[in-house]
Amino acid sequence: MSLQISKITANIGARVSGVDISRPLDPATAVAVREALNTHKALVFDDVNLDDDSHQAFVRTFGEVTTAHPTVSSVDGVPNVLPVDSERGRAANHWHTDVTFVLNPPQATTLRSITVPPYGGETLIASSAAAYRQLPEPLRALADTLWAEHTNDYDYAVPDEEIDERQAAQRAQFTSIKYRTVHPVVRVHPLTGERGLYIGGFAQRVVGLSPSESRRILDLLQAYVTRPENILRHRWSENQLVVFDNRITQHYAIDNYDGRPRRLHRVTLAGDVPVGIEGKESYSIEGDASHYTPVAA
Repeated sequence: MSLQISKITANIGARVSGVDISRPLDPATAVAVREALNTHKALVFDDVNLDDDSHQAFVRTFGEVTTAHPTVSSVDGVPNVLPVDSERGRAANHWHTDVTFVLNPPQATTLRSITVPPYGGETLIASSAAAYRQLPEPLRALADTLWAEHTNDYDYAVPDEEIDERQAAQRAQFTSIKYRTVHPVVRVHPLTGERGLYIGGFAQRVVGLSPSESRRILDLLQAYVTRPENILRHRWSENQLVVFDNRITQHYAIDNYDGRPRRLHRVTLAGDVPVGIEGKESYSIEGDASHYTPVAA
């Protein structure tokens, strides 16, 4: 078998074939997959024949894995695997980068299809590098100077009266440890040197601005991330694995499947502390995530 990489869209996404990721990768193939992720930001593998153990083994090819989540419980008996399950709620139907409220968010996210609805349930993945390139020069110059506070304790924009007991319990679990971390609005990718907009749903306030001013600035920048030409719309089928670079993408799980069963398993790769264009690192204000993730070199 020979590795083949085929682009899916101009700005993001490639399909990888010719490799059996249920078995250990040889060093040259591992390097080629990493380079493909650097280039295309999101990779799709079909017919992967993985279970939770081999899924984790594949991710460990590229570094240490995190536990499932800082506050949300894992698959029973598998502490490094998070069930992304419609039965547990559909809170991921907003644009975000995974776990940016901690100091060193995951560098990559992997999702494996377990149960696929008969229609809908797509995952949108957007290139924040393409978004940064598309900013007009004055707006890019402004973004380069900004830092934003990310938190898991934020306004979900859903009135309390619309939250049932199960949803309230899920929200309480998600915020059981409160995190506040300041990241650069423009992050420099440590492997490629690319700049990308590092914002998304957990970014709630621009340092030095009021909440209302922050919202207008963040919404303006976010509009470039979610341009249709910057998005891969992935329609799930059985036995697939999708990998995306969490340092330079955002994603959104579409709630358009009428509550039918939908289940993915997620394993994330431990990440480094983000760095802005001046070389300054992110810093934590509240919350210790050392139980969740090591810091990648």
